[in-house]
Amino acid sequence: MPWIQISFNCRKVLSNALSEALSNLGAASVTLQDAADQPLLEPGVGETPLWDQVIVTGMFDATSDVNALVVHLSHAIAPDDLPPWRVSTVEDKAWEREWMQHFHPMQFGARTWICPSWHQPPEPDAVNIFLDPGLAFGTGTHPTTALCLEWLDGHISGGETVIDFGCGSGILGIGALKLGAAEVWAIDNDPQALIATRDNALKNKVEAKMKILATGEPVSKKADVLLANILANPLISLATLFSEIVNPKGMVILSGILIEQQSSILEAYASQFKLISSAQNEDWVRLDLQRI
Repeated sequence: MPWIQISFNCRKVLSNALSEALSNLGAASVTLQDAADQPLLEPGVGETPLWDQVIVTGMFDATSDVNALVVHLSHAIAPDDLPPWRVSTVEDKAWEREWMQHFHPMQFGARTWICPSWHQPPEPDAVNIFLDPGLAFGTGTHPTTALCLEWLDGHISGGETVIDFGCGSGILGIGALKLGAAEVWAIDNDPQALIATRDNALKNKVEAKMKILATGEPVSKKADVLLANILANPLISLATLFSEIVNPKGMVILSGILIEQQSSILEAYASQFKLISSAQNEDWVRLDLQRI
């Protein structure tokens, strides 16, 4: 059975009311998209930012009466006027299989692969991390994650204590353990990330060597390597903490940094760390710092 989509181009202030109204009318899904190519790169902690102009789309089964939906939506958001709208038809597909086709094994460095669970590893004897796309950030597809995986592949030699700060899916900590690290402390402020990290650690059979903590819980052992693939403003504010939880001469690998932000990061870390190397992928930079 095909589906119909009804889409509205609206101002941010109307998007929540319109989304709620579509859900109340029985939409199978409601999505929000950027209507004006407006980047949102640095949300504050706890913020859920939204674009100034938003495309709100509700998906309904093909038997739905579009005119009746529009009338109900007009009443639901009154006294505001209903924004411009359009209707399109969506072919019914096996959406799970369609989605899975976009994710394939990816290699990082000389020996590390990220493999979705539905694929056989291309190199069975390589370091294979089994990870499926999910709600938490980190599947290897983003340049910032790729930069960190490449560093791990080239530098983990065995026996290290590693902190994965802002662990997301747990991909970096799991990678470190599979490459030979002795233990990983995985830390995040998002409960969903902690769940995803635990699930992925179990899937990769490294859960015994991974300690999973919410941000703010004490880390009882200093790290030889700390990885933080987050954003520039949090990285700046965390410089002092990182100096306290990393061993002298330990490495801090910072990612999630845009090219124009690296000087601010280096300034924040200059009193306790020295720059050893850096790498770039598209508009993103990784900074490799050593604790003084």
